Amino acid sequence: MNVDTKPRTDVPAGSSRLDQGRSVTGGPPPGDQPGDEPRDEPQGPRRYRSIFISDIHLGTRGCKAEFLLGFLRDTESENLYLVGDIIDGWRLRRTWYWPQAHNDVVQKLLRKARKGTRVVFIPGNHDEFVRDYLDNDFGSVEIEDEVIHTGADGKRYLVLHGDRFDGVVKHAKWLAHLGDTAYQLALTVNNWLNSVRRSLGLSYWSLSKYLKHKVKNAVQFIDDYENTLAAEARKREVDGIVCGHIHHAEKRIIGDVLYCNSGDWVESCTAIVEHWDGTMEVLDWTRVESIDDPQYAPVGAPKAARTPGQGLTTGTGVARVGIAREDQRCESLSSRMRGFLRSMVSSARSTP
Repeated sequence: MNVDTKPRTDVPAGSSRLDQGRSVTGGPPPGDQPGDEPRDEPQGPRRYRSIFISDIHLGTRGCKAEFLLGFLRDTESENLYLVGDIIDGWRLRRTWYWPQAHNDVVQKLLRKARKGTRVVFIPGNHDEFVRDYLDNDFGSVEIEDEVIHTGADGKRYLVLHGDRFDGVVKHAKWLAHLGDTAYQLALTVNNWLNSVRRSLGLSYWSLSKYLKHKVKNAVQFIDDYENTLAAEARKREVDGIVCGHIHHAEKRIIGDVLYCNSGDWVESCTAIVEHWDGTMEVLDWTRVESIDDPQYAPVGAPKAARTPGQGLTTGTGVARVGIAREDQRCESLSSRMRGFLRSMVSSARSTP
């Protein structure tokens, strides 16, 4: 196989960064020319060639669904990869939790697929039930176990969730479930802590992320995981790998492999984005928007009612009808998904 495996030069070997200095606009919108003066404020959605998000955990109270909706509204891409643990089947089996905001996320993803974005769903360990439907489409969303993504610069990336390289998930699933319970407790403490911080006028801060950087065993686990995934990419003769699973956003060179982890949407709210020149970047959405903004209020907080087509100020009403019909189609499809999830949960509970 003729594959260029030279190390990337945009990040020094072995380094780690969140690319704070790079513009988040993701390349010039159509009509802009090289050399134009940069805009003070982005006009319209931020456009990227590809977006990779993972570990949303719809169906849990820790999911930042409202904040994710803001991200999905404010970004556009040719490719959108859902890199596992989008739906948390583990939690739904124990307690059904599916508020409107979580349904809205599903509708938004389906709408993007219907409007021409290539949406690929790669299941993880928390939504492993979807693996029974590999190589099928659900509302124009492709379902694959893994894919090879070719960047704009010709580099090839293996895209997968990464759970099968986690020894705990692979060989001691009961321990993984126990760890998941402990993690949910940490998220509950994290939410309480940040409600106090908000009342004091302080910004969002992730307790779990802090602990990952401070606890020696956690740091070692992350390092081992990253090296294992890089070795797999090297074995497959690709230039890089994009994964999720460990809720630790990262982009760094490991040997001759570009390792990218998209993070999560329960604490860090991050994504991997590919710019139009093929450059990969970790995008920390909390540095673009404030998670404490009232429009991203937690589930249960009072919000203004929304009607299909609200906010559209031009046209004769035909556009409003089109948007309303699109909303109805996506609502119908997401209702089918809710029914599917409920049947999956009922089946799991009735299994000895």
